[in-house]
Amino acid sequence: MNKNDELLHKRSQAKLGGGQTRIDKQHQQGKLTARERIEILLDENSFQEIGALVSHRSRDFGLDKQHFPGDGVITGYGMIHGRIVYVFSQDFTVLGGSLSESHALKICKIMDMAMTNGAPVIGINDSGGARIQEGVVSLAGYADIFYRNTRASGVVPQISVVMGPCAGGAVYSPALTDFIFMVEDTSYMFVTGPNVVKTVTHEEVTSEDLGGARTHAEKSGVNHFTAPNDVACLKQVRELITFMPQNYAEKAPKITDFTFSDKKRELINSILPANSSLPYDIRKVVDCVIDDDTFREVQADFAKNIVVGFARLDGRTIGVVANQPASMAGVLDIDSSRKGARFVRFCDSFNIPLLVFEDVPGFLPGTDQEWRGIITHGAKLLYAFSEATVPRITVITRKAYGGAFDVMNSKNIGADLNFAWPTAEIAVMGAKGAAEIIFKREISEAIDPEAKWKEKEAEYAELFSNPYRAAERGFVDEVILPGETRERLIHGFNMLENKSEQLPRKKHGNIPL
Repeated sequence: MNKNDELLHKRSQAKLGGGQTRIDKQHQQGKLTARERIEILLDENSFQEIGALVSHRSRDFGLDKQHFPGDGVITGYGMIHGRIVYVFSQDFTVLGGSLSESHALKICKIMDMAMTNGAPVIGINDSGGARIQEGVVSLAGYADIFYRNTRASGVVPQISVVMGPCAGGAVYSPALTDFIFMVEDTSYMFVTGPNVVKTVTHEEVTSEDLGGARTHAEKSGVNHFTAPNDVACLKQVRELITFMPQNYAEKAPKITDFTFSDKKRELINSILPANSSLPYDIRKVVDCVIDDDTFREVQADFAKNIVVGFARLDGRTIGVVANQPASMAGVLDIDSSRKGARFVRFCDSFNIPLLVFEDVPGFLPGTDQEWRGIITHGAKLLYAFSEATVPRITVITRKAYGGAFDVMNSKNIGADLNFAWPTAEIAVMGAKGAAEIIFKREISEAIDPEAKWKEKEAEYAELFSNPYRAAERGFVDEVILPGETRERLIHGFNMLENKSEQLPRKKHGNIPL
C-alpha cells in the first residue's frame, strides 16, 4: 500500500466510526449518525473536518485493542446560510460516544477556535458519559469543556443539541450554553439515572419521564426547543442561527426580503376584550406587529405566563418578552421570572434589541412562591432588564400593576421608549383592591357598603386605571393607538440603532442567583 492509499484507507476507517453494524443499530433506534447530522446541519459540502485521525492513548481494560480514528467525536467547521460555525458531533457508535481525554481535547480545540475567530459553536451530544476505563482523566476532560463553556459565554453563541443520552457530568456543558434542543423519545438528560434514583429515593421512573425532551420542556425548563426527530431538530437549529450575530461585537444580519400583511393593522384593534378581566393571547398582538411568520418562541412549553422569543421587525432581529394574559392572567412567578431573565441576558449579550409587551397584574402571591424565593427569582428579571444596554422599548397593552410594572422594562430601569395603548391601566394595584384599602372606613360606615365600594372603585379607576397619569409624569413617552404600534416601533428602533451605553466600571455584577 503506497502512502496515498494508506491515507485514504485511514479516512475511510474514520468515516465508518464504530462500524456498519453499530451504524445500522443507530438507524434502527430512529437516530442519525454523527456524520449524517453534520451533513444536515451545515450547508452542502461546507464541512471541513479537524482531528479525524485522533485516537486515545489508553491501554487499560482492553482499550489498547479498541482504537477508532476520531475517538468518538467528529469536529470541524462549516457554513450555515453562508456564515461560519464550529461544530462537534459525538459518535455513539464508537464506544458509546464516551468522553476520553483525546475526545475532550478535540472539543476544546474547536471551542478555542470558535472564540478566537468569533463564530458560534454547536455541540451535538450523544454519549454514554465519561469513559470509565480512563478514570479521572476523562473527568478532567469534562472540566476542560465546562471551563471553555463559561469563558465563551457572551462571546459567541453556544447551542447544544441533545440527540441521545446525556447523563451525569455531561449535562453541565449543555446547561452552560445558551440554548438546548432535544428530540422526543430518543434524547434525555439527567444527573443521576433511573437506577440510581430507585436505589436512593425508591422512586420508579423511566428515562423518558425522568429526563426526556418533554419533561425538560414542560417541567424543568432545561430544554428550550423540542423536535419530533433528528432531521426536524437540525433544521430548527439552522433557522435559529439566522436570528443571531456571529459574536458579541456584531449585530444580527438584517433581512431585506420580508413581508407584512396590511390587514394586521386593523386586526390588532380587535384583539383585546372589552372586559379587562378577560384573557387574550398576547402572541396575536406580537404577530400583528412583527414581519409575517417570523416569531420563533423559546421555551414555549415552560412558564407559559410569559412569552419570549425571536422575531423580525422591518427585517431586524429583535427579542420579544411579553406577559401572557391567557395563562395565569400573565402574572409573574418564579419560573416566568427565570425564563424572562435568561432570555433578556442572552439578547443583551449579543446586541439584540428588546421589545416588551406588558400586561401584568403583579407577582403571584402565596406561601409556595414566597418560601421558594419569589423575591430572589423576581429580582433576576429586574436585574436583567436594568443591566441591559441594548435598545429597549416597552408597549403597555393593558395592566401594569405594582412592582411588576417596574420590573417589566419600565422607564425608570432604563427603557429607551415606553408606549401605552389607551386601554393601559398603570397603578399600584387594581381599582377594586385599591378602593377597599383607601376607602375602607367610608365603605364600612356606608348604609349600602357594596354600592359605596363600587362608587369608590369607579372613582379610583377614573383617576389611575388609565395611561394618562403616567404620561403626564413622563413614565410613558406616548399613548398610541394599537394600529400605530408597528410604525412607532420601527421608527423607535431605527432611532436607537446607534445607541451606546456603558455600564459602571467593575469586574462583574452579583446577579441574585
